[in-house]
Amino acid sequence: MTLQNPNDKAKTSLLEFQENLSDFRQLENGLRLVISPMSHTRSVTVSFYIGAGSRYECNEQAGISHIVEHACFKGSKHWPTAQHISEAIEGVGGVLNAATDRELTVYYAKVPQNHLKLALNIITNIAINPVFDTGELEKERKVILEELAAVEDNPAQLVEIDLDGLLWPRNPLGRDVAGTPETVQSIPHQQIVDYHRRQYTAHNAVISVAGAVEPDAVADSIKDITTEWEQASPGSWVPSIPFDPKNKRIHVRTKKTEQANVMIGIPGVHATHIDRYTIGLLASALGDGMSSRLFLKIREELGLAYDVSAYTSNFQDTGSFSIYLGVDPRNVLPAVRACLDELSHIRTGITHTELTKVREHIKGRMLLGMEDTRSVSSWHGAQTLLLGQSRSIDEVVAELDAITEEDLSRVANSLIQDDRLHLAVVGPFTEEAPFRDILHF
Repeated sequence: MTLQNPNDKAKTSLLEFQENLSDFRQLENGLRLVISPMSHTRSVTVSFYIGAGSRYECNEQAGISHIVEHACFKGSKHWPTAQHISEAIEGVGGVLNAATDRELTVYYAKVPQNHLKLALNIITNIAINPVFDTGELEKERKVILEELAAVEDNPAQLVEIDLDGLLWPRNPLGRDVAGTPETVQSIPHQQIVDYHRRQYTAHNAVISVAGAVEPDAVADSIKDITTEWEQASPGSWVPSIPFDPKNKRIHVRTKKTEQANVMIGIPGVHATHIDRYTIGLLASALGDGMSSRLFLKIREELGLAYDVSAYTSNFQDTGSFSIYLGVDPRNVLPAVRACLDELSHIRTGITHTELTKVREHIKGRMLLGMEDTRSVSSWHGAQTLLLGQSRSIDEVVAELDAITEEDLSRVANSLIQDDRLHLAVVGPFTEEAPFRDILHF
């Protein structure tokens, strides 16, 4: 790739210059590569992204993507046991991990730069060539059952799952990514193997590498490692169900807890929607940090809660806007009321000063993250898999800079409406009626 000399154009930022270095290519087998040289670093991160997650699963196979992720760490063609895999990466001071989400599964290793080839070999081998030993897989089912049991003891996670169930009823987005104890125990071994063979195919994957690397050398290494990767026809994800205000909008899970865990949710927008960053700014103004509206009102002024925050989620065809609140059960109703009042107030608009503060906060977080090879690898890998391309930080910054106070007011008034409010509560409550009475502006 030919690079512009940054001295040729005074307005070219250092960040733009670095972003232009990202190298995007596709191998003959369909595998997409994103290689981001970061010459100032001493580490390198290899991330393997695959189109597999809870949105790809039928109800009977709920959690199968998560099972496959666990199974890949139990042994592969060249690293036959979990101990071999972990010792190889930890033996050079590296970090190895994976995660299953709704629309993707990712495996990654962060190692010193001189161990790049080791990371490439291990990550690709465990993802492409797991052995799926029957005995090891059965043991891992028990581990996953313990993971699900831990969720039952975590009301903050439970309330998020319950809110998802309200926002996306009868849809994979509305259930736990890890499935249920019943599905985890009942999915046959062969179905797990078949699911892996179908979804884990080259044209359904992205390998993203960031660090002190040379793109051609990395691409050649990956090509050699994946040359015999068998092809398949992966299944597609299940579309979301359009929002219907007639659906159930309140769920109370009765649980003996010392703290009530509450989430207010509103249907949002998909990952490429023109207003996605505007909604992100609204969420940040409301509940991102100690200077946000909710924190100052709920915690500092009223003293009703220790933890309150707001955030957005954006998927390929839908999204959400959410507020989380941890509060003494005795204060749950006034705390929810105060959150709703702040939601209502933000519809009247925010000042130019507040917009500038929130925008610089978001931009700063993104820019600081780009100093880490794991963050850069994730930024490019996830976008390339889900959206087919990766936008640079500078492009996102430009969109954020273009948002006006009028945009925020327009979007807030469209988004924040009575019949779009959803409420999930986990705590020592047995009745929905008190919450139903206050779920309005």
